[in-house]
Amino acid sequence: MNRAGSGAGRYAPSPTGDLHLGNLRTGLLAWLFARSTGRAFLLRYEDLDAGRVRAGVAKSQRADLEALGLDFDPPVLVQSERSTVYAEAVAALGDLTYECFCTRREIAEAASAPHGEPRRYPGTCRNLTPGERAERRRTGRTPALRIRADDAIVTVTDLLHGQVSGAVDDVVVRRGDGVAAYNLAVVVDDAASGVDQVVRGDDLLSSAVTQAWLAERLGLSVPTYAHVPLALNADGHRLAKRDGAVTLADLAPSGWTPSGILALLAGSLGLAERGEVVTASQLRDRFEPERLPREPWIVRPSELVAPAE
Repeated sequence: MNRAGSGAGRYAPSPTGDLHLGNLRTGLLAWLFARSTGRAFLLRYEDLDAGRVRAGVAKSQRADLEALGLDFDPPVLVQSERSTVYAEAVAALGDLTYECFCTRREIAEAASAPHGEPRRYPGTCRNLTPGERAERRRTGRTPALRIRADDAIVTVTDLLHGQVSGAVDDVVVRRGDGVAAYNLAVVVDDAASGVDQVVRGDDLLSSAVTQAWLAERLGLSVPTYAHVPLALNADGHRLAKRDGAVTLADLAPSGWTPSGILALLAGSLGLAERGEVVTASQLRDRFEPERLPREPWIVRPSELVAPAE
């Protein structure tokens, strides 16, 4: 897709609703990292969770990003159109996968047990015998497929966090409904698009080691990462649309323009003075990754009542 050897960055929203300030800030950072290093910048829609996708949202998300001055190189990749590619990748993993019949509730209960590990698969189905698998099928359960990582330790390079090491989790690569899972899809898509620089929220930092493991097993290149601080609400929780007027459309009645929002985001990154009118290209010329804030951006409702003077 992308010109060989040129490299690319990407932004990959899920088309489930309008982008809020935190989403827009991460999108801006992904664009700045890519464009300041001469990379292509690609847009991908991660729409595999079909039940949450809303009609028209993909178009409005792109419009909001472009209103801030972000531009994209073709083509736009849509995950729901790539089921065959994902199926081939799952098949290529071969014996590195195993069937998992666990429900989310069962996994949560195992993780909360005295010796459980939160957010990691407890290995319940890892060593089932053929007979045990057949018995579970007779109950009507359709298995997902997980990777057999055997607690491998992998190290990735992050431009903000340095060398990051961690144990690879036995994540799902194909859901019980037959749809590719997130961790597999992003690895396959990044490689297919020539993405060698992944910029996203630091809540996904722990998943990088698992995705790097998957890339290596599929014979794909591992990108360089930059996991950036999130935008949080006044209570210290991840910013969400339920926090009120935090999207371009919601803020417009208060007098906020895309230019004003860009200035707000730039100020939160230390790239502009309060109220300074800036363009995305100006921010690109000022951008120095090593000077980025390392702490989350706290978005307070009182600061969004009206545009900064």
